[in-house]
Amino acid sequence: MPNEIPKPKKCISKDEAKELQKNWCDTRSQGLKKKMGFEDARDFWWSVEELEEYLAYVKQESKKQGIENPGIRFHLGAYCPSKCDNKKGLSTLFLAPTGSRPGAAGKDGGTDEPVNYSIEPFNRGGTGHPPNDY
Repeated sequence: MPNEIPKPKKCISKDEAKELQKNWCDTRSQGLKKKMGFEDARDFWWSVEELEEYLAYVKQESKKQGIENPGIRFHLGAYCPSKCDNKKGLSTLFLAPTGSRPGAAGKDGGTDEPVNYSIEPFNRGGTGHPPNDY
């Protein structure tokens, strides 16, 4: 296969992924269910095409701003039941671009980069409800 892409260094094993989700469920899901009266969302879905489109947009807009190595920060959120009655106030996940211009506070591309508020965040993915286990 020409130009095969190597596995990224930050990939984790499926066993570690299962353990992470189990830890989350064991320490959080029952409390949320008790508080909200229903099981909350805990998995979120976008197509690879949608993600690639958003990442290309972030790269393009960041480049216009002189940001050479933008990042993406994933934030948890919750829908407002009165504004989205079909979401019941379920949790959501949204992506926010990060990065600062070279010479600005922080180091372009670092993990502590600030959110770049001049590029819109990304949301509106699907969610498993009831949640899908990994």
